[in-house]
Amino acid sequence: MDSYPSTSDLSEQIKAATQETHVRAENTDLMTSFQKGQITRTQYKVLLCSLYEIYTALEEALDRNSSHPAVAPIYFPQELDRTEALERDLEFFLGSQWRSKVIVPAATHRYAQRLREIGKVKPELLVAHAYTRYLGDLSGGQVLGKLAQKAMELEGKDGLAFFSFPGVSSANRFKQLYRSRMNSIELSEEQRREVLQEAVDAFNFNIQVFDDLQKMLSVTSESAEKPKGTSRSTPFPPPSSVQLTVGLCVGLLTVGIGLYNF
Repeated sequence: MDSYPSTSDLSEQIKAATQETHVRAENTDLMTSFQKGQITRTQYKVLLCSLYEIYTALEEALDRNSSHPAVAPIYFPQELDRTEALERDLEFFLGSQWRSKVIVPAATHRYAQRLREIGKVKPELLVAHAYTRYLGDLSGGQVLGKLAQKAMELEGKDGLAFFSFPGVSSANRFKQLYRSRMNSIELSEEQRREVLQEAVDAFNFNIQVFDDLQKMLSVTSESAEKPKGTSRSTPFPPPSSVQLTVGLCVGLLTVGIGLYNF
């Protein structure tokens, strides 16, 4: 990244730096499908698996670097961690043996590997991923949670733990605190440029995950059309619902990458 607003806070710089990628992700045709709230329990499982791997990698890296000067100010595990919530959701939908049923595309593995890599060699870059994911979750999670609950006809909050932040009494106030803490982080000019580029990369990683999920679902739909006995049982949806699944994936995978105002 060649330049950034020199007088802006880091949070504003990230917003400016990611604007183009933000628009590219937000203008996906399939976002309309998600916004209609047309999603089934079977389709939702596809998304949870990828989110679980991504958040596990992110939160393990944040935990290991909790005392790092760039990570400590924005380290809020009690308020923000999603891994345990996703585990509860996966157990609800897939049963007690859910770990053996988790399937994710290659792009999800690449995203998780990047998080682990920077956690080891450049922990300050975790700031970009933590900010875009968590503040996105807080901004859009409540709306998406209600849409998912209605579409899947769920009673109560079972299966929707990912959208719940019991440690955050006011999302708006917490986001203000988070931005303030992040803006206080001291970075060299080179580090700042790298963080901004990493925020752009975070968008691209998520778009790649979406593309891979789409391909995976397409293969699954082809398998579902074969005669009985030609394919093993999978947690993925039949062909008639693949389009709606992809719409959900776009919506939810971008909760944490800036498709809502931070």
